[in-house]
Formats: sequence, C-alpha cells, structure tokens
Amino acid sequence: MYQKKLKEDIRCPLEYGLGVFGGKWDSRIICVLAGMGTLRYSEIRREMGNITDAVLAATLKNLIANGIVERKSYNEIPPRVEYSLTETGKTVVPILQSICRWSGIFYKQNPDEEMTYCQKCDYHTS
Repeated sequence: MYQKKLKEDIRCPLEYGLGVFGGKWDSRIICVLAGMGTLRYSEIRREMGNITDAVLAATLKNLIANGIVERKSYNEIPPRVEYSLTETGKTVVPILQSICRWSGIFYKQNPDEEMTYCQKCDYHTS
C-alpha cells in the first residue's frame, strides 16, 4: 500500500478547510446535494454533467471520509445507495455561497458579460 514519504504540512485552518472541500469537484457535489437533498449515485452523476465515474466515486469517498457526505445502503434487491449531506456538510453550504457571492463581485474575465450562476449554489436567494 502506498504511504506518503512526507507528513502533510498543514499550517493553518484555511489549508485544512480547503483540503476537505476545496477540490475541483467537492464544492460542486456539496452544492448539488444541498440543493436537491438525498440522491442516488446516478442522480448525482447526471447533475454533475462532465465528471467521470472514477472521479465522482473518489470524490464521494473523500467527502464521506471527511464527514461531509453520508452514504446510506439499503438491504434490498436491487441494491440501493443514497448520498446526502451530514450536519457538518450542511455547515459548509453558507461558506460556498459566500465564495459564490464574492466571485460574482470580482469576476473580471469579461466585464461586458455577467457570470452565469449555477442553480445549485442558491446565489440569488442569499
């Protein structure tokens, strides 16, 4: 099994927080679950659009390991697995909404165009 040669060097809470939910797909999955509630894997995949199965599975596994997402299996045939935000995961949503608001204010890529907001982060109702 692979072991890191160097111990992680986390120097501040910001680094820790970004390590937990700052990955490319983490925040998007959190926003999808926040906006839509409990979803099955295929429903998350459909909402995410252009994410591969391997990346989605790895990202969900990481979010579960960090206590952000809960995975619930049902003993049925066919098997059913659902994902939802934990109470800790729900506390991340206002942080992501704040980042979304900040990004909308400081978006300068093309000053002639407004940024298109996703429907998942609930930017306009905050």
